[in-house]
Amino acid sequence: MPSYWFILRGSELLVARDGASIDLPFTTDTADLGMPSERAHFIGTIGATPCRALGVPAETNAPAGWAFEGVRSLFGSISERFFAVAARALEVSEWDRTHRFCGSCGSPTGLKPGERALECTACGQLSYPRISPAVIVAVIRGERILLARARRFPPGLYSVLAGFVEPGETLEECVAREVREETGIEVRDLRYFASQPWPFPHSLMVAFTAEHESGEIRVDPAEILDAGWYAADSLPRLPDPITVARKLIDWFAAGAGQGRSR
Repeated sequence: MPSYWFILRGSELLVARDGASIDLPFTTDTADLGMPSERAHFIGTIGATPCRALGVPAETNAPAGWAFEGVRSLFGSISERFFAVAARALEVSEWDRTHRFCGSCGSPTGLKPGERALECTACGQLSYPRISPAVIVAVIRGERILLARARRFPPGLYSVLAGFVEPGETLEECVAREVREETGIEVRDLRYFASQPWPFPHSLMVAFTAEHESGEIRVDPAEILDAGWYAADSLPRLPDPITVARKLIDWFAAGAGQGRSR
């Protein structure tokens, strides 16, 4: 049965453009495109059509009529449903690429039938896809939101605070620690907002809202270049609409002056 193929060269997806529309390979065998499929992964369906992910080496050239384009840059050009599958394909492909050999004995791994796992061909150790939990939080003070500019951001971009969960730490503890470490602020009234798989390369973003409890901004210069409290009508450059960070900020902007009810 033909499948949609999400063929990835690093974080770039193989696509064909026809004007404003974008096509994915739709075939029973990627040999048609000159690409072997021995380590292809089934990643779900779109409608009744199966979808498969395949990672290819960095030196792979696109076949005639096709091109590799960054997955993130395709948002808005393909449907959200296809983009969600592309994001899953990216995460699975990255896991497969970085686990070609056993971390215990160094032998090659192969796909384990019946589950999402790579199995060592020598010692049998199983490797499952890595998921790194992270928190992201919109801190509200009256009618303003706390936004910061991290060192890794493009020029002029501000966002809400985020950070990775440490071993033995709850999500709530991580929120409080990250806000305190990066800006010196204490927070209260944490509420779950949403979650988002973020395959760049393997995070799960868990979003919260929180209220300012105490403290004034004192940024950690190792992480943050600038931070401030922003009103809904004076927001700086913001993250892409695809991100849960932007959804938090849009939620704030939509509810500012109205009790910020969801």
